[in-house]
Amino acid sequence: MIGRLRGLLIWKQPPGLMIDAHGVGYELEASMNTFQSLPELGAEVVLFTHLAVREDAHALYGFASTAERGLFRNLVRVSGVGPRLALLILSGMSVEAFGRCVRESDATALTRLPGIGKKTAERLIIEMRDRIGELGPYPATVTPSGERPVMADATPRDDAISALVALGYKLPEASRMVQSLDTEGLASEAIIRLALQSSVRR
Repeated sequence: MIGRLRGLLIWKQPPGLMIDAHGVGYELEASMNTFQSLPELGAEVVLFTHLAVREDAHALYGFASTAERGLFRNLVRVSGVGPRLALLILSGMSVEAFGRCVRESDATALTRLPGIGKKTAERLIIEMRDRIGELGPYPATVTPSGERPVMADATPRDDAISALVALGYKLPEASRMVQSLDTEGLASEAIIRLALQSSVRR
């Protein structure tokens, strides 16, 4: 089991990133909460990881804190919630916000995330109620960074729309979410986070 990675951040395009650890490039997927904490390309980063083994692939997921990884691991144990949906939940709200939804039985807030209907939200609240207290607050260990676009041949808005589609939104919906925001001067990671926050608040 790979539980932690330390190396150079050599590529990032939400929700994917690559870390070079001693000459080996590890591809990971991460939530937008974690992406907001990533350093600039070429800088050292430390991420807690979870390795998901399937018949057709091994997928590695990275997290800025053990609390976020702990919530991810508990989410994928819920019936009907796989890694992709768990990552989307973590992209749409913080560990603290999710815990508040569970404690207050706020299924409405959860249903504002794509892929989560009323039944799934209610199941999340019921099954996570006994587990949420185990998470606790943990500090992130990645290095804060300035925000900048990752790819020169695409605008941050284009990258944000592509990432939202990868997270489960339909292309027209992702486009509307980004187009409705004031994104001048923002990197793609910031735009994605802002779009997700706006979606949850509606």
